[in-house]
Amino acid sequence: MARIMATMISPAGLAQADFQLAMPMKDRRIVVAMSGGVDSSVVAALAARSGAEVIGVTLQLYDHGAKAKRVGACCAGQDINDARAVADRLGFAHHVYDHESRFRDTVIDQFADEYLNGRTPIPCVRCNMGVKFTDLFALAKELGADCLATGHYVRRMMGPNGAELHRAVDPARDQSYFLFATTQDQLDFLRFPLGGMEKRVVREIARELGLGVAAKPDSQDICFVPDGDYATLVRKLRPEADDQGDIVHVDGTVLGAHKGLIHYTVGQRRGIEIGGQAEPLYVVRLDAPAKQVIVGPRRALAVASARLGDANWLGAVDGREVLAKVRSMARPVAARVDGERLIFNDAEYGVAPGQAAVLYDAEDESRVLGGGWIDETFAADAG
Repeated sequence: MARIMATMISPAGLAQADFQLAMPMKDRRIVVAMSGGVDSSVVAALAARSGAEVIGVTLQLYDHGAKAKRVGACCAGQDINDARAVADRLGFAHHVYDHESRFRDTVIDQFADEYLNGRTPIPCVRCNMGVKFTDLFALAKELGADCLATGHYVRRMMGPNGAELHRAVDPARDQSYFLFATTQDQLDFLRFPLGGMEKRVVREIARELGLGVAAKPDSQDICFVPDGDYATLVRKLRPEADDQGDIVHVDGTVLGAHKGLIHYTVGQRRGIEIGGQAEPLYVVRLDAPAKQVIVGPRRALAVASARLGDANWLGAVDGREVLAKVRSMARPVAARVDGERLIFNDAEYGVAPGQAAVLYDAEDESRVLGGGWIDETFAADAG
């Protein structure tokens, strides 16, 4: 059984990570997905120190225009140059592949369509399950790699039935929610050397090695949205998403007009701009065909269960007690799975179609069992 990487790695000069490959490492080939940031650069450095042959691969995902030099971007412009500079410094080959059209079709257009349909998208998951893991997986195989290593903060651990996906040691950096769609075949081939490290250690390693990206800011979640103004992007791609409509109370009363579905999401309180109510109003759901924003008091947000679609399971879940996380920043809550239905032990709030429900093992809270996309929610009885 492959050894698990140590939870802390000293940056004192001999920092190495266990890539969970058969020895000797000099006979191994590691392809590293390089975004141009400090995380993937340190992974490349650790791979090079392991003695294996290293090949860096960067996907160009969008144009070199306004986003090319924007702080917080990735996979475009200056970031590609940064990745190439790291490869040159460490002495291994680096390849850039143009996947802009595929990224646009499978991530950006889908992001806009989700808002148009009244759903709340997670483009980072779509990117990971599409161009990053699926396409990079194929490229790494074509290059004869023994594994594909990335800078994600999760852990790949060996269990009794093979490779398992676990949360990162550093809870502030954990990215397991965004990787729930990783398939078992992908997990068998992927490596995540940073999952056992704190971010400060990663930056110390980069500084020790003299990498120019050591102090580079982290990329933002939605890398392709200039200045975080996603509404402008959606409006440009799908102008009809900005159409006005009615704001309707859950009791059927029309309260006013909204400025376009793209400006609202389930659980939102601010920005509704309806006064004179006995209780604060929240967005309860979005009715895209009717172009309506449905609002109500907080108790109307209570959800008893949700129907999951396009599920990906890394362990048995049906009929099993699990911990479910329905937003990236939400705390996991007790639930159980019955077919396509995720049933919460207690009513959950802010469960939005388009988001993901990621399930963790109730007996081992670090282990990711998989998850699915929230297609529909079922209200709890508010009395």
